[in-house]
Amino acid sequence: MSSRALAVVLVAAAALAGCGGGDSSSGGAISADGSSTVGPFTTRTAEDFRAQGGVDVTVGISGTGGGFERFCADETDISNASRAIKDEEAAICADKGVEYVELQVATDALTNVVNSANDWVKCLTVDQLNAIWKPGSTVSNWSQVDPSYPDVELKLYGAGTDSGTFDYFTDAINGEEGASRTDFSATEDDNVTVQGVSGDRGALGYFGFSYYEENQDKLKALEIDDGGGCVAPNVETAQDGSYTPLSRPLFMYVKLSSLETTDGLADFVRFTLENAAAIAKEAQFVPLNQEQVDAELQKLEDATA
Repeated sequence: MSSRALAVVLVAAAALAGCGGGDSSSGGAISADGSSTVGPFTTRTAEDFRAQGGVDVTVGISGTGGGFERFCADETDISNASRAIKDEEAAICADKGVEYVELQVATDALTNVVNSANDWVKCLTVDQLNAIWKPGSTVSNWSQVDPSYPDVELKLYGAGTDSGTFDYFTDAINGEEGASRTDFSATEDDNVTVQGVSGDRGALGYFGFSYYEENQDKLKALEIDDGGGCVAPNVETAQDGSYTPLSRPLFMYVKLSSLETTDGLADFVRFTLENAAAIAKEAQFVPLNQEQVDAELQKLEDATA
């Protein structure tokens, strides 16, 4: 099982442990909920924090929207989010008197990979990816993707449907979270995708950039053209936002009132930011650079001043 898959299991366990409550005013354990993509990052941080004598942190995975619902209802201390809060969600928080600080903790960059012997494709457009992955797609040969490509069977590997990676990819490429063809090898274990793609000349798969980095001797990463030219996935393009639409900032929203009343919360958030780069690598995200970390720490300091 990959480190990210293990983190998902830990998230689920933490969510079950915290099902009975989560009122952030109770003074008990720190409560977080929201994005299933950010959940593994927060869970990994919580494990490390507890190991150093910190308080317990329960992590739910109700999705970004569901997390904001609970957050704005004053039920959680932290809302994990794989997108920025929407205007209508911010308005609900304001109506409930819930104030918060938005902190970026990592960047996610999904990477499309092919077999290292694939010498006909270097870059795919978003439209081509959509044609391959959209619901009902019958594209099964590389020659159907582009007539200049050879007559080679296209075998697809992707994230399991319970994965935040699956939600992210389908939303970015097909325009709707969860919208995808179903006749592909779906897995929560990225090793299965590595083995499948590295063993089949015509295979195509996707997962987080850091996992590609671990296996780049076996695979080739594709550049993506979102209309402005082909851009390769790497730390720099993910951090500066030019690798679109498959890179995005990942957030933790922290309730200001909880920073004052919930024991250990400020320490946990500070620990998260100070260790964000290492944890991001473990959870298979693109880490923040030091300048970004310093900026987020300053936002936290300003919020707690």
